[in-house]
Amino acid sequence: MRRDELIGYCLAKPGAEETYPWGDAELVAKVGGKAFAFIGLDGGTVGVKCGRTADEAAEWRERYPGAVTISGYIGRYGWNAVDWTGPVPDDEVRELIDASYTAAVAALPRSRRPAQD
Repeated sequence: MRRDELIGYCLAKPGAEETYPWGDAELVAKVGGKAFAFIGLDGGTVGVKCGRTADEAAEWRERYPGAVTISGYIGRYGWNAVDWTGPVPDDEVRELIDASYTAAVAALPRSRRPAQD
């Protein structure tokens, strides 16, 4: 998967918006003001919520040691950094993005949730 494909996949989600809260080194894809993907623009990682807890996220790190690592600062909340240029298959990267997006939408009040097709 190329970086532009990864970004396009994230931004094609209903209600997704592109933000750069820390400058142009990282794109943060949000829905309803909640982040669901942190895309490193100077590297090959995407930060996604991989479970409701750190234990659930650890399952992905065990499956892909070195390619999936705990996210700094927010790892204890179930976030991992996934090297999408490495051994994690593209379909699983998409699956992780989908799950992270779904978790962000579920955390929104109904009035702020995007319409689903």
